[in-house]
Amino acid sequence: QVQLVESGGGLVQPGGSLRLSCTASSSLFSSIDMSWYRQRPGSQREWVASITSGGAFERYEDSVKDRFVISRDNAKKMVYLQMNALKPEDTAVYYCNKRGARADDNWGQGTQVTVSS
Repeated sequence: QVQLVESGGGLVQPGGSLRLSCTASSSLFSSIDMSWYRQRPGSQREWVASITSGGAFERYEDSVKDRFVISRDNAKKMVYLQMNALKPEDTAVYYCNKRGARADDNWGQGTQVTVSS
């Protein structure tokens, strides 16, 4: 199974920025479209952003569009999420996984992002 390890979360004030990182163990990483997801307190996990395998195309959930940027480095098997202009409602545990990952797929431990003054 693919091992996913997310990092970079923390406590940040509203309006601040964080950069999340995710490393994947799969030898097929460069051929896999990847996504970031988040699970807010009391809610189900939701999709946040996706990037195609070669990095040419990105998609974002409406509430993060123009604030978050997804990117990847296939040589390092890494995917990133640059989060700017953070809001309290962005508080969540953030996960990376393949695009369209299901609940019964393998997931990492996630990284906690808390936006609070």
